[in-house]
Order: sequence, then structure tokens, then C-alpha cells
Amino acid sequence: MSGLHETTAPPTPRPDKLPRVLTVFGGVLLTLSCITPGSSLFIVVPPLVQTQGTGVVVTLALAALVSAGVALCYGELGTRFPVAGGEYSIVARVLGRGAGWLTFVLSLGMIVVVPPVIALGTADYLSAVVHLDTPATGAVVMLLATVTAVLDVRSNALVTGTFLGIEILAAALVAVFGFAHVHRSPGTLLAPQIVDTAGHALPFTLSVLLTGLAVGIFTFQGFGSAVYLSEELQRPERSVVRTVLWSLLAAVLIVGVPTVAIVLGAGSDADLARGDFLAIVESWGGPALATFVGLSVAAAIVNAVIVMVLQNARVLHVYAPYRFMRPPVNM
Repeated sequence: MSGLHETTAPPTPRPDKLPRVLTVFGGVLLTLSCITPGSSLFIVVPPLVQTQGTGVVVTLALAALVSAGVALCYGELGTRFPVAGGEYSIVARVLGRGAGWLTFVLSLGMIVVVPPVIALGTADYLSAVVHLDTPATGAVVMLLATVTAVLDVRSNALVTGTFLGIEILAAALVAVFGFAHVHRSPGTLLAPQIVDTAGHALPFTLSVLLTGLAVGIFTFQGFGSAVYLSEELQRPERSVVRTVLWSLLAAVLIVGVPTVAIVLGAGSDADLARGDFLAIVESWGGPALATFVGLSVAAAIVNAVIVMVLQNARVLHVYAPYRFMRPPVNM
């Protein structure tokens, strides 16, 4: 019994808790920056349109509904355990030290791999203005993200909010131009049709919908980042769940509304089948608009890397005080 107690005992209290300085608005700026609606719209959604056709709107709507259920779970857990460290801290408290350690190992893999991989994509979207070396650009983005993450969390909210504003402006412009060039009836959104690049009509079946649903859910992922900030949110008993839900709602609108505009405003079924959103945008507003949208995607990538470094730092911040490892490792 003593061994079991040692395995499942809750972590010891930390003396170095982070100050509660974030409002819900600041938390939403940081959380929404991790969702990166700009990159979701122009990187994740286009391949989804290729497989879902005009049914992509139905797929994203169902994905938002599923994500809302997950968001409520995050909100409840973040409210119950308003501490830094995200899923790692929550799992350690609910399921014990062993499960917490396994979660930390999984988190460590994401800490090491995901931000640099995302950073490598920056050069591609800056190519409309300047050609840069991909590895060097990724390294610079990681360096800038790390330097920014060293600032206090309110300064980070200001920086990421600025980048986020660029994303939202780009999405808004796409929506405006798309609705100004409508080629399809809104009824096509409820009667999905798929046309491949060869012009052949394909059925929108349940299996097609379920396949796209997995990608659609991924489109809105990132709202769980709010629990990484729960130790710094003011009045966490109310602000954590509000941060999670407002972030998800904003992401659904920023991604969903321009997607509807693109589906209705694309010049032909072949344009949708190719899934080249930048080409569609250029056909509406010319090269200048397409270039701005491409640069906004680069800004979204940089923004996401900053927030990931920020939340990963909080995982490392709370790890050693919990004494999950042997004393030489717990610094």
C-alpha cells in the first residue's frame, strides 16, 4: 500500500507560483494565437476542400461542435486545477505521478519537435517578397520566439495580439472579396457536391464526412493552451473556461466565415478541386492581396511558435518542483 501511495500521491505545493496578471482578453489573444486561425485557413482547410468539396462547411460545423465538447472538458479541468503545465499538471494531479511523468515525456517530444518544424514553413510564405534559406529562417524564428517568450506574459499577449490582428485582417479581406464574387447559391452548402480536378462528380458519403471530420477537428485545435496559462489568469474560477470557449468561438468564426466565402466565390469547381486558396484570392483582388495573405500566414506561423515556446516553458517550469525524477535531475 505504501508503494501505491507513493505512486499516486499528489504533487507537493510549489513555492514559485506565477503571478495572476492575465485578463480573459489577454488569455484569448495568447490561446487564439496558438490555434493560428490564419494558418489553419490557408494550410489545413485547402486539402480538406479537395476531399470534401462544398461539403467542407458542413464538415467544419460538425468539427466545431465536437471541439466545443472537448473545450468544455478543458475548461472544467483548468478551473479545477488552475496551475501552469497544461495537461501534464492536470494528469499528475488526477492520475498520479506515474501518469504525470508519462504525460511529461509526451509533452517533451512536442516541445522538441513541433515548434521547429512549424518554424521551417515561414520561408515558404515569405517567398512572395524575398527568397530565404529555409533552415536559417526557421532558426531565426525560433530565436526570436525564445527571446519574446522571456518577456512577461502581458508583453507576450501584446506581441502575439499584434500578429493575430494581421491574421484576422487577412481573413476578413478574404471574406469580403469572396462574398463580393459569389458564383454559387448558398443552398450548395447544405447539398454538398464534390468535383475532382478532372471534372468528375463524386458522392459526399458518410465515410467522406468522417474522414474530413478528423482534419476539421484539428483545424480548431489549440484552445487547450488556455490551461497552460490558468495559473496566470485572474479569477481562474471564471476566466479559464471563458478563455477556452471564447478562443474556440473566435477560431470558428475566423476560419469558418472566409471558408464559406471561398466556397461560394470560387470561379469554378476546378478551382475548388485544386484547393489553391491563394490563387482564388488573387483572382478576386490581384497579386497585392494574395501577397498580403501569404505574408499573414508567415505571421501566423511566427505567432504560433512564440506561444508554443511560451507554454512549453511553463511545462518545464513546473516539472522539477514536483520531484517526479530522481534528485540529480530535479534542479
